[in-house]
Amino acid sequence: MPEVIDLILAKRDGRRLADDEIRWLIAAYARGQVADEQMSALLMAVYFHGLDQAELRTWTAAMVASGDRLDLSQVPWPTVDKHSTGGVGDKVSLILAPLVASCGAAVPQLSGRGLGHTGGTLDKLESIPGWRAALPPSDMLAVLGQVGCVICAAGPGLAPADRRLYALRDVTGTVESIPLIASSIMSKKIAEGTSALVLDVKVGGGAFMRRLVDARELARTMVALGSEHGVRTSALLTRMDAPLGRAVGNAVEVEEAIATLQGEGPEDLVEVTLALAVEMLRLAGVDADPAAALADGRALGKFRAMVTAQGGDPDAPLPRAAHSETMFAPEAGWLHRLDARAVGVAAWRLGAGRARKEDPVDPAAGVFCLVKPGDPVTRGQPVLELRSNDDDRMTGALQSLEGAIEIGPHPPEAQSLILERIGP
Repeated sequence: MPEVIDLILAKRDGRRLADDEIRWLIAAYARGQVADEQMSALLMAVYFHGLDQAELRTWTAAMVASGDRLDLSQVPWPTVDKHSTGGVGDKVSLILAPLVASCGAAVPQLSGRGLGHTGGTLDKLESIPGWRAALPPSDMLAVLGQVGCVICAAGPGLAPADRRLYALRDVTGTVESIPLIASSIMSKKIAEGTSALVLDVKVGGGAFMRRLVDARELARTMVALGSEHGVRTSALLTRMDAPLGRAVGNAVEVEEAIATLQGEGPEDLVEVTLALAVEMLRLAGVDADPAAALADGRALGKFRAMVTAQGGDPDAPLPRAAHSETMFAPEAGWLHRLDARAVGVAAWRLGAGRARKEDPVDPAAGVFCLVKPGDPVTRGQPVLELRSNDDDRMTGALQSLEGAIEIGPHPPEAQSLILERIGP
């Protein structure tokens, strides 16, 4: 067994770690044999010096090996999943999983919860009465085999080393490390057992990756990791400067997702969803038209079946906020900018998000964007509607929106939300 201090010193001085050293380190930390302060020091060394591709491949494999790996071989359809690096108003998974399933591929989606200004898929779906995020592996496989799609929380047996490492990174200033981000995401997706994976890497003011160059590096790193571990992987870089769609929150995003499944979704949300669906079906080897499945109601039927199979009532009314405030346009013109991060922070302050993983969320809280960039506005026109069950939260939310809106005298140039594709 190597001495932990020797590994810390090696990475501190910019030297690579041997495969056996990495495997021992991750396994020992998962077992509680390496102290948090020692792993914190090593993570900081990785933050500054990185991991080369060979180190990262072994690091990721060791995190997968720290727990179970799901066996999806009995699923009667090709399997493909999607992961988003997080954005504001990003309810794509709620639409995408049933949409792709309605086209003939199985989608075993393990999702997470919101933290800070970004929303979490599980929080959104939990606004549906009765819906369950926590499914044991047997129930997850049963729903997947019955419906063709499932969205649930990763069980404690999948990549447990990552769970410990992520909690440590969150309190030691080492979250923003591309190798550590990539290994965290990909270890869970590899352990999930899917055959193919599409990554939605968000870029812009409302994303964790604000610069295109950083998003590109993260995407390439994750695509390489997937391929090295036998998962067909590609990535789309998508713009996240304004909220995606009009709803930001939990229940409000479920409402918008259902409207989109009914053929009434906003153009930007439909654009990103269909681009990801086409990419997922391509990797899964399924020849189908997701736009047709969205238009003819097949995807909506799959959504309702998935919600029902996970204990939810798709016909139950969703939570409604007791209080609302409206923000008005200060002048006439065209909306040029609606800052995604500011809107996300406002939703968080209204109660839709959390500062710590254990914090509760208000399912009815959120922000509804009455206008989006490119829309004409008149002076005094309502542009944002803030909703919460706690009226005292409104002041802080409104303060976070100061400077979030920019209005110009001419229409802004239209921009595609799909920036790049990376992968085979």
